[in-house]
Amino acid sequence: MTITTRRLGRTNWNVSEIGFGAWAIGGSWGDVDEADARASVHAALDAGMTFIDTADVYGDGRSERIIRDVLKERGGQRPVVATKAGRRLSPHSADGYTRANLEAFIDRSLANLGVDALDLVQLHCPPTDVYYRPEVFGAMDDLVAAGKIRFYGVSVEKVEEALKAIVFPNVSTVQIIFNMFRHRPADLFFPEAARRDVGVIVRVPLASGMLTGKMGRNTTFAADDHRNFNRHGDAFDVGETFSGVPFEVALDAVEELRALIPGDASLAQFALRWILMEDAVSVVIPGAKSRDQAIANAGASAVPPIPANVMDQVRTLYRDRIAPHVHQRW
Repeated sequence: MTITTRRLGRTNWNVSEIGFGAWAIGGSWGDVDEADARASVHAALDAGMTFIDTADVYGDGRSERIIRDVLKERGGQRPVVATKAGRRLSPHSADGYTRANLEAFIDRSLANLGVDALDLVQLHCPPTDVYYRPEVFGAMDDLVAAGKIRFYGVSVEKVEEALKAIVFPNVSTVQIIFNMFRHRPADLFFPEAARRDVGVIVRVPLASGMLTGKMGRNTTFAADDHRNFNRHGDAFDVGETFSGVPFEVALDAVEELRALIPGDASLAQFALRWILMEDAVSVVIPGAKSRDQAIANAGASAVPPIPANVMDQVRTLYRDRIAPHVHQRW
């Protein structure tokens, strides 16, 4: 399988436009056994994915270690592996984003991933105040100079945070939620990111699985699945779970989207292709808990461009059904 590549901003790396989101193989998505987790990473790489996104808190390092083991087993050319730092802080406060803490987190990820330098480290949805502290970004510059990381970026909750982050000249990438249920980044942030040559990594592309069309009103989730315990933002930002859209509202919207699916694509592939219609997007990172899911995600790259009239219908659905719940919040 061939996946189209795109340039990841000023890193100058060309990466597959569909990447592998490795949160699910770490934890908080119900039980994923080691064999399935490894199989999903292998399948993603076999399908042509050359970008993996993980974090030090996904399964307390489990995700990073699985990736390390799979890549060691495979050998050959490595994909770009991005990880994140900051959420190990307890409490998770701006004052914790010190050089000493960040370096300790990075040293731990170096060990977990079994490398001498990390390709890309993203501050992991830090408190908004961090974006107003130049010393934090200065510390990241120092860690680049020390050879521990090659590039750094940020993972954000809000458009405003993304816009503030890219004012710092060495922020190479921004990871942000953008999908059929979250349109706002395209209005102002995407053009500005393109102007500044910042790579855009899109997370939560399937709205926590809602945009696969496989959920219903009677769907239940495991106790350790964030789609059970974080529906109201009890554990972290509610926007990370179903993109912040109320469950029943999202289900109704999905039924309308089904009628718009082009050709023989699945709803999930349609949703991923919709994101890739934005030229500013460098890579989209759907998660996968199994080999089949990884292969299906990769197939979205081959879905033909979505006709303009269908794009308009998705925008209308968003405006009428979804925007009142999410548009100004993030």
